[in-house]
Amino acid sequence: MEGTKTDFLSAIRSRRSYYGISNQSPISADRVKELVEEAVKHTPSAFNSQSARVVLLLGEQHNQLWDMTRDVLKAIVPADQFESTEQKMQGFRSGFGSVLFFEDWSVVEELQGSYPAYQDRFPVWSQHSSGMLQLVVWTALEAEGLGASLQHYNPLIDEKVKEKWSLPESWQLIAQMPFGTPTDSPGDKQFKPIEERFKLFK
Repeated sequence: MEGTKTDFLSAIRSRRSYYGISNQSPISADRVKELVEEAVKHTPSAFNSQSARVVLLLGEQHNQLWDMTRDVLKAIVPADQFESTEQKMQGFRSGFGSVLFFEDWSVVEELQGSYPAYQDRFPVWSQHSSGMLQLVVWTALEAEGLGASLQHYNPLIDEKVKEKWSLPESWQLIAQMPFGTPTDSPGDKQFKPIEERFKLFK
C-alpha cells in the first residue's frame, strides 16, 4: 500500500504542461484507450451522476481537430498576430492524440429537476467532476511516459466538434488535452509557500 501511494504522488509531482510533443507514444493506442476508459469509469462525480463524456482522437482524427481549430482562429485572430497562433496549433497537431472532455448537460438538468434544493449547485459540481477526470487522465498519461497540456478553445470550436464527430447536442465541451511523447522539458515550476496554502489543526 505504501508503495502505491508513493507511485501516485510521484506521478502527481511529475505531471506538467508539455507543449513540445511528438506523434510517437511509448505505449500502444489500445493502452491509451484503456487508461482513458478506466479514468472515465472510476473518477467520482456528485450524486454518482457519471455526467462526464470523453472523446479520444488519434491519428488523422486528432490532426483534423487541430486543423479545424486553426481555421476557426484564423478567422478571428488579426493576420499580423496569427503566425504565433498557427505555430501553437501545429505544436498540438504534432502530438499522438487528443482527449476531449465533455459534460452531458442533460444529466445535470435531470438532477436539477430531481433535487431542486441543489439546483444552482449541480453545474458547479459538474465542473468539479470534470476537473477531477482531467487530472486523472493527465496523471495517467504522465505515468506512462506521455506529455500533455490542457487547452480551452471552447466555445469557439464547440459546434464544429459536435458536427464533425456526430456528438449529442447535450454534450458540453469543457477542455482539450493534446498528448504525445515529450520533445522538450518544461521550465522550473514556481511554488508559493505551502504555509500560505495549507493549515493543520489538531
